[in-house]
Amino acid sequence: MTPMNETNAVSNPVESADKPKFTVRDLEFFYGDFHALTGISIDIRDNAVTAFIGPSGCGKSTFLRCLNRMNDLIPGTRTEGRITLDDADIYGPGVDPVDLRRRVGMIFQQPNPFPMSIYDNVAFGPRLHGMKKRGELDEVVEQALTRANLWKEVKDIMERGGLTLSGGQQQRLCIARVLAVQPDVLLMDEPCSAIDPTSVQKVEDLMDELKSSVTIIIVTHNMQQAARVSQETAFFLQEKQGEAAELIEFGRTAEIFTSPQDRRTEDYITGRFG
Repeated sequence: MTPMNETNAVSNPVESADKPKFTVRDLEFFYGDFHALTGISIDIRDNAVTAFIGPSGCGKSTFLRCLNRMNDLIPGTRTEGRITLDDADIYGPGVDPVDLRRRVGMIFQQPNPFPMSIYDNVAFGPRLHGMKKRGELDEVVEQALTRANLWKEVKDIMERGGLTLSGGQQQRLCIARVLAVQPDVLLMDEPCSAIDPTSVQKVEDLMDELKSSVTIIIVTHNMQQAARVSQETAFFLQEKQGEAAELIEFGRTAEIFTSPQDRRTEDYITGRFG
C-alpha cells in the first residue's frame, strides 16, 4: 500500500442506478451525556453484505443497533439525524419499533436460543404475528431451517430443546428464528466470534446464500472474514478516549483492503493498531 494523507475519506459506493436499503444522514448518538457517534452518513446497499470494522469501542455495534432501534431499550439514549429504510424514516412518528425489528432482525454475538424446542424456537415469531395453523407453521419452520442450512441436521429431533444443540447449530437456529418472520435486513453483531471454525464456515456460506434475498450487515473484528463475506466495508474509529466515534471510510471491500484512501484505515487493516 502506498502512503496517503490522513483525510476523512468517506465515500459512497452506491451506484447511481442502485437504490440503497438504508440511507443515514448526519447521525449523532448519545448514551446520556456521552456522545458516542457523530456525523455518520452512509448509504447501505440492498441485497449485499456490508461489513462494519474498527477497534473495540468505536461504535460499530451501537450504530448497528440504531438501524432497528434496539438502542431505544436502553434508558437515557438519544438519536439525532435521519435514518431511512426504503425511503421511510425509521424514527418518524407512527413507526412501530416492534414491526421495524421484524423487518430488521438481529443476530447477536452469543447464540441465544429460547429454552424451548427447536420447532418452537423457529415458530415463535410467526405465532407472535398471528399464525396458528399447524400446517402453515410446519411449512414456515421447515423453510426457515432450510434457508439457515440446518434442516437436514435437526429434522428428526425437532422436539429436542434448542439449547441442546452445538454452539454453531444454535447460532444457525437463531438465524432460522429470524428468517421465519421474513425480514428484509439481517443485522449480525460478531455472529462468529463464539463458535468453532467449522461452524464459522457454515455461517459465512449462509450469508453468501442469503444476500440475494436479504440485506446483511455484519460487525466483525476479523479482517479476513470481512474481506471474504462482504461487498462493502465501513471503517469506524474513536480517535481519542471519551470522544465520539466517526465513520472514517466506506467503500467497496476490495478497494478498502487494497487501496484505502485514509491512512488510518490502512494502519488498522495492516495491524498497526486495534
